[in-house]
Amino acid sequence: MALAECSFSEDQFREAIAELQEPSLAGADWQLLVDASGITIYRLLDQPSGLYKYKVFGVLEDCCPSLLADVYMDLDYRKEWDQYVKELYEKECDGKTVVYWEVKYPFPMSNRDYVFVRQQREMEVEGRKIHVVLAQSTSVPQFPEKSGVIRVKQYKQSLAIESDGKKGSKVFMYYFDNPGGHIPSWLINWAAKNGVPNFLNDTAKACQNYLKKS
Repeated sequence: MALAECSFSEDQFREAIAELQEPSLAGADWQLLVDASGITIYRLLDQPSGLYKYKVFGVLEDCCPSLLADVYMDLDYRKEWDQYVKELYEKECDGKTVVYWEVKYPFPMSNRDYVFVRQQREMEVEGRKIHVVLAQSTSVPQFPEKSGVIRVKQYKQSLAIESDGKKGSKVFMYYFDNPGGHIPSWLINWAAKNGVPNFLNDTAKACQNYLKKS
């Protein structure tokens, strides 16, 4: 996927905002996967890969939208709180900021790495302030594939955050990636089912520690 194809459209930002307001689950076979602790996750089978796309809805209490957005975008801080990060940094490539991210996988599996672009916007809709972050895999010559690490070539994520009306955040997240290699699809899907709630919980804790750092 060329870098030029990775700019995000206004419609993509608006779609994330619309999901935050009213989940779009009609017209496709979205299945309820998790509904617990204030987090609801739906999944939809991606036929070509045998993997699932995920939509996550939830509330993170005690973490305001601006703080959550800052923590999500702060790559250096993520290296402190995310135990699965091996490498994570940004680099300017052909006039655009590209993120490199290597994720630790348990032995005997190979680590995975991602090369992607992302964009954050703070938008106002009918008086509501909403933070939106979009991310999508790309390919640039500055980040060739590494020996022993499998490149994730299909990765897409959307995140929309607004106030829950109290001191927390209402969140929508769309997520899909195909880690490639020889991992059974059932194992990948199991990891996603458990990993998304864990990631949100870890993010909420990171928000509290971020405040202490300030």
